[in-house]
Amino acid sequence: MTVGPILAFLEGEGPDGRGRTLFDVLGFDDAALELNHDFIQWLFPLPEPSGAMPDAPVLTTDDMQAIHDSILAQCALAAATDRMEAFYRATHGWLRPHDHNHLRITRIIRSLRLLRGDEEADAFRSAILSMVEATRAPVSARSRGYWTTA
Repeated sequence: MTVGPILAFLEGEGPDGRGRTLFDVLGFDDAALELNHDFIQWLFPLPEPSGAMPDAPVLTTDDMQAIHDSILAQCALAAATDRMEAFYRATHGWLRPHDHNHLRITRIIRSLRLLRGDEEADAFRSAILSMVEATRAPVSARSRGYWTTA
């Protein structure tokens, strides 16, 4: 099986579509995470094309198996999950009825379910929902519904 660009990126061996490494992206500060819209598809890939970034990578069945089997990729996904959870705890712009981060959150949950399992996906979703509840944020029922079914 050939190592694809997603696995190479998650193992710290290859760049994303803009030449950044996994470590570059994980090192983004909160402002960079908010302003850049083309990294999330690399950190949390899905098996369908991105509507927001049509040139983003698409996760294949071979990619999924390779990522499941790779200790490095699993560690990268854990680190990426921790970074994004910290971002959502530190920022509050997403705690409103509609925000592009709601789509990111859905992507993260879906990707985690595919690549790390239900426990990790559910833990991230629970953390997000607890932030919404704790702040009494007016996040739309539609977004929360996507997160619940992701």
